[in-house]
Amino acid sequence: MFLTPYPHMLHGADYNPEQWLRHPDILRQDIEQMKQANMNCMSVGIFAWSALEPTEGEYCLDWLGGIIDRLFENGIYTVLATPSGAKPLWMSQKYPEIRRVNAQRVRELSGGRHNHCYTSPVYREKVRAINEQLANRFGKHPGVILWHISNELQGECHCPLCQEAFREWLKKRYGTLDALNEAWWTAFWSHTYTDWTQIEPPSPRGETGVHGLTLDWKRFVTHQTCSFFENEIAPIRAVNPELPVTANLMGFYDGIDYRKLAKLLDVVSWDSYPAWHSQKDGDETYNAFWSDAFSDYCRSLLGKPFLIMENTPSQTNWQDVCRPKTWGFHRLSAISNLAHGADSIQYFQWRQSRGCAEKFHGAVMTHANRTDTRVFQEVAGVGAMLKKLDALCGACTPAKAAILYDTESHWAVNAAQGPRNCGIGDTDLMLRFYLPFWKAGISADIIDSDMDFSAYDLLCVPMLYLLRGDVSRRLQEFVRRGGTLVMTMHTGLVDEHDLCFMGDTPGEGLAALAGIRYLESDPLYDGMEERMVLVREPFPMADEYRAERLCERIAAEGAEVLAVYGHDNPCMPDDLPCLTRNKVGRGTVYYIAAFPEEKFLSDLLIPICESLGIRRALDAELPHGVTAAARIAGDGTRFVFVMNWTREKKTVTLPKPMKDYETGRVYQNVLPLAPYGGKILTAAAR
Repeated sequence: MFLTPYPHMLHGADYNPEQWLRHPDILRQDIEQMKQANMNCMSVGIFAWSALEPTEGEYCLDWLGGIIDRLFENGIYTVLATPSGAKPLWMSQKYPEIRRVNAQRVRELSGGRHNHCYTSPVYREKVRAINEQLANRFGKHPGVILWHISNELQGECHCPLCQEAFREWLKKRYGTLDALNEAWWTAFWSHTYTDWTQIEPPSPRGETGVHGLTLDWKRFVTHQTCSFFENEIAPIRAVNPELPVTANLMGFYDGIDYRKLAKLLDVVSWDSYPAWHSQKDGDETYNAFWSDAFSDYCRSLLGKPFLIMENTPSQTNWQDVCRPKTWGFHRLSAISNLAHGADSIQYFQWRQSRGCAEKFHGAVMTHANRTDTRVFQEVAGVGAMLKKLDALCGACTPAKAAILYDTESHWAVNAAQGPRNCGIGDTDLMLRFYLPFWKAGISADIIDSDMDFSAYDLLCVPMLYLLRGDVSRRLQEFVRRGGTLVMTMHTGLVDEHDLCFMGDTPGEGLAALAGIRYLESDPLYDGMEERMVLVREPFPMADEYRAERLCERIAAEGAEVLAVYGHDNPCMPDDLPCLTRNKVGRGTVYYIAAFPEEKFLSDLLIPICESLGIRRALDAELPHGVTAAARIAGDGTRFVFVMNWTREKKTVTLPKPMKDYETGRVYQNVLPLAPYGGKILTAAAR
């Protein structure tokens, strides 16, 4: 399954020739230097609107056409971007309605980027017009292999146009004000709406206490972003519906629901910027697992490989401390991206800008304009590696374990005002669940409430505060058919309107499914801990573990108690469960009532995987800091990636002889890994 018409691993960068149109000597050098760096694609035009349309209706595309032609003539393809992420100043000046209004209800000045109104008919018309010009000129160019739509979509607008669009969206959603008032529970504080015009988006100057309003506003922002996106791609699809489109995502950004945006994409891509080398001991485990978690999220969005649209070949310029990747580390980060489903390694940026906000952001070509730099040589090395990996292009990552992380639930639980307002930690808990799989080399998808559960044997549901759609029915069906479900505290407290369930929780039958009954929540201050004491080991485990942040007091009603809270409070019962297990149909439900330490999750989840026959990428014990992942190519070749995230030498005992796919060397029993080293292995011929 190829992501673009070009069936090879992509290696390239954001290229901004519009910054160098007055420097033809630089433009002449670029292509030869790109070839030396083993690059085969360039992302062009991302913020080039002023150069493409310097005055209203005057389109200047010849310079872009010359760039695309010269790239293609030299074997370099183009990922062609639409320029909507940064509007030209002439447009902002002439049409002030296209500038966003912030939550304080103040219209923003020109400047920056991602500050346009998604609702404005004028801006939609202007975007559509420039995209029609680009599509008509380049939509069938043999060198253009992918549309890069806008850039890092983000933000919201509170202008009168957006407010009115929000009200119209609410009318379609609820039909009547009575239905809306009931869903939002507006009798609270006498906030009942008696006219649609009274509804305004949440604002620090106005309403923030109606959580149904807050939740629906976030849903509307996603809806309006997607509507704008559909308007943007319409002229592109009209010219060449076969040419795929992508949009570059930004880690666990929660301003929009990426699940809904992904439905409009042919290819998912993302911009990877971990804070590498932020730990004194050189252990990159945390940064690496965060990055790989979002890669697995991107892979799960469409169930196929994705693209790394941006990463830095050296350093970023916007982190607190802008450390460059250390010697040799770039290759390791690239291997990790590939291991978790990437079919490209692309950079921001090809050439450093001479001025403005990103002049010190890392680039393949620095201000020195030399190809004998360490960074350039390491980039060229990654390109040479990718040339050998055509067989990996389109390879899948089968996963039998999944973690449910729902954006709408995330929005709601973080706006709930209790039980813990200094950080409820739902994303942290999701990542804490992900970490044991990552360390063990077990593939895990990260999915949401709308997705199919039937492909998985193990489904983890950490802190699914909000239940929407028929997710509770499908979770129950998943278990009855033989699935293993792991739920946690603070799950199933509210419905899709953020209204609390009446009766036992988790709601909609999930309490009965788990065989427990919720009593109360007991949040902890930072630095406080409780103990989870095993009374019956489901697997060989430690005697006790630590819990933090949020503890839930529950009663077992049919479930088997596996662990109870240990404490020194003489007023608290001694047998309050914190881990239970319940058999339902052919399946099993575990319920974790506390926010557990990572070791607890590792000691529980990995034996569950082993009992279910869920396979590791490499059937071996991995030392600390070493991880593994696997992908399977269309011809059945199984690629195993092994990565050392420490600055110490490591060795892995192999279960069978394996071959280094790049060099052909066969490792019989022991695989040595250099500091920050990575290997791509396949089975050795017998």
